[in-house]
Amino acid sequence: MGLSQAILYNSAQVSAGQSFIFNSIIAVVIGGVLLTGGYGSAVGIVLGTLTFSIVSQGIYYTGFNANWASLIIGVLLLAAVLMNNTFRNMALSYASRSRTKVRS
Repeated sequence: MGLSQAILYNSAQVSAGQSFIFNSIIAVVIGGVLLTGGYGSAVGIVLGTLTFSIVSQGIYYTGFNANWASLIIGVLLLAAVLMNNTFRNMALSYASRSRTKVRS
């Protein structure tokens, strides 16, 4: 974004993309990337990004109040974070099963 701003306007602002940082974190967490690191996939990130953008655009087109839109996105993020622990346990159990098969 900064490069395209610099080309288009011959200047750039540092704070112009600040809101996109949180949105990208939300999309990645929705896609199943663990907050602790070590597990995730590119397909999950793409699906998380699509889910986040569909929900965001759906909220915009329904005409909800901006405060309610933030609440809905927050609930979506909360659900993803709560499911994150489930994904973590699944990844750890898969890793332990694959190590057991290799040792046998």
